[in-house]
Amino acid sequence: MCLAVPGRVLDIEERDGTRMATVDFGGVVKEVCLEYLPDLQVGEYAIVHVGFALQRLDEESARQTLELFAELGLLQEEFGDAWETAAAEAAGSEAVEEVHNQ
Repeated sequence: MCLAVPGRVLDIEERDGTRMATVDFGGVVKEVCLEYLPDLQVGEYAIVHVGFALQRLDEESARQTLELFAELGLLQEEFGDAWETAAAEAAGSEAVEEVHNQ
């Protein structure tokens, strides 16, 4: 699933003519393109989808959304390590199979 996730801009720089930012998504930090929000500033929040900041968001709404996503496990699903997730799922299915075989 691909979510639009709120994040806080930590820093901004121009790379090869493209405005880019380092954005914190509740502890997960990613690089994001700011071309759709050229006036976004450090410290502000934006909704980000597939690496692009799409809409400015107020801090309270961003925090509430991040808390809800964290409670639902959606941040891990969206940003977690794919290999780690697959290994955990495999371990879980092996445990279920072992219980059924007893």
